[in-house]
Amino acid sequence: MNLFSDVRALVIDALQAMQAAGDLPNELDFKNVAVEPPRDAAHGDMATNAAMVLAKPARQKPRDIAEKLAALLVQDLRIAKADVAGPGFLNLRLDGTVWQRIPQTVLQAGVAFGRSDMGQGARVNVEYVSANPTGPLHVGHTRGAVFGDALASLLAYAGYDVTREYYINDGGAQVDVLARSVYLRYLEAHGQEVAFEDGTYPGDYLIPVGEALKDKVGDAYIGQDESVWLSEVRTYATKAMMDLIRDDLARLGVVMDVFYSEKSLYGKGQIEKALSELDAKGLIYEGVLEPPKGKKPEDWEPREQTLFKSTDHGDDVDRPVKKSDGSWTYFAPDIAYHYDKVSRGFDALIDVFGADHGGYVKRMKAAVSALSGGRVPLDIKLTQLVKLYKNGAPFKMSKRAGTFVTLRDVVDQVGPDVTRFVMLTRKNDASLDFDFDKVLEQSRENPVFYVQYAHARVCSVLRKAEAAGIAVDSDTLAGADMSGMTHDSELAVARKIAEWPRLVEIAARTNEPHRIAFYLYELASDLHSLWNRGNDEPALRFLQEDKPGVTQAKIALAQAVAVVISAGLGILGVTPVKEMR
Repeated sequence: MNLFSDVRALVIDALQAMQAAGDLPNELDFKNVAVEPPRDAAHGDMATNAAMVLAKPARQKPRDIAEKLAALLVQDLRIAKADVAGPGFLNLRLDGTVWQRIPQTVLQAGVAFGRSDMGQGARVNVEYVSANPTGPLHVGHTRGAVFGDALASLLAYAGYDVTREYYINDGGAQVDVLARSVYLRYLEAHGQEVAFEDGTYPGDYLIPVGEALKDKVGDAYIGQDESVWLSEVRTYATKAMMDLIRDDLARLGVVMDVFYSEKSLYGKGQIEKALSELDAKGLIYEGVLEPPKGKKPEDWEPREQTLFKSTDHGDDVDRPVKKSDGSWTYFAPDIAYHYDKVSRGFDALIDVFGADHGGYVKRMKAAVSALSGGRVPLDIKLTQLVKLYKNGAPFKMSKRAGTFVTLRDVVDQVGPDVTRFVMLTRKNDASLDFDFDKVLEQSRENPVFYVQYAHARVCSVLRKAEAAGIAVDSDTLAGADMSGMTHDSELAVARKIAEWPRLVEIAARTNEPHRIAFYLYELASDLHSLWNRGNDEPALRFLQEDKPGVTQAKIALAQAVAVVISAGLGILGVTPVKEMR
């Protein structure tokens, strides 16, 4: 049940009635007609732009359309008032009974309230994290993991068929560096003195990997040339790191459906096949690129390369796919990987990258557009940096990792629920300050606590009502008499609940799960405000032991809040608590 969709349908019916009466031309397109909350709540409960968007194609003044539309809308019992504002906006005030039915609607629907069929089962691939398998996940990966996982859950909630995918970057030179670093730890496990040169990975996390390698092969690699052990150690080390990464993700509650190896693209003709597809479309050619911006001409060596004509699909410049020495560029396997995604039949692709991959956005979109003939959209979401603070100062680096703060460092400090919620309190492309002290505060300034506290408060009042002998089971609350719910503070809570289905669809349409976190904070704020007013106005208190019917109605409203908070936290991957510690 989406109240905004219901009212929009009512508006469309009224517009069609105007067409039938000859007040509007029949050829009008209503797709841009919207019903949404007004900018100022004092103006009404909802507003529609119908008259504004139809005025030009109808060749009429918007106020004339709005006045006729208003006269039709108020004939519906749900519409208490329809006021024309400004040049032709129409503000609607709904009848109080509409809001009184909201708690019952929520409780009758249960966990299904707010779920949408908007996606119509369309298959969406969400690729996220995809960190190099060279060490534990760091705090930047944490944000990408949380964002991608919440986005995947949001899309599933909105009716999409979602695949969560991790691309293992195990085909590049960095995996050879990992193997050499593990080999040093292997030698160290045999009691040898070792030195980590620049470019190797000195983190302590490789010590157990080196020791395990010793247990597996003994001294077989001691004193051997790299050609003897590099391939085997690379495979062994990559598996060890992926096991570590899987464990890191599990600590955060992230479970992938697919782990796709970059290495699997090599030697099987996958890259060649993807580029042949582009070549068949006239998009591969031999050429020389212009010097990059900022390069002096004397520093530039023009070389003929194999290029992808990505400018035909919205990129700024064409991109090399093969170097002058005949080896693939980093871009070539990425093209092949996305060609594989398209070939698997996905209807849409979403990639979650760190902010340092911003230069890849246009070229990847161009590649997917070319490979799919424009059929499969690719949305790339960039997650900005996370700045860590503790005791008022930047958080120190992790000795275990060597150069960065790990996901485990963060989760061990505050737990997965706090980590996930805080990572979604800013839009993905805005930088985030993560203060270990503030995220554990029990105050309104801490959004995690504030939302969890709202859910716990509802659970608390349910327990107290049961202790007082008042029936508050689901069926009783769903059938409670809500006609006494007339106070502005109570109606404000009902109005905010009613926004949930609309909010879900907007967040899913824009691929912005942070909207869920923002909404939950606002809903929690409305509940806390109503709760606190009860301290001064006894009639607003949720528990009134001498009035079981009134109590049931008030708790029905509170329980509706809890249902929505629980659903929203579920999308974010956060567990709703029943009591605060």
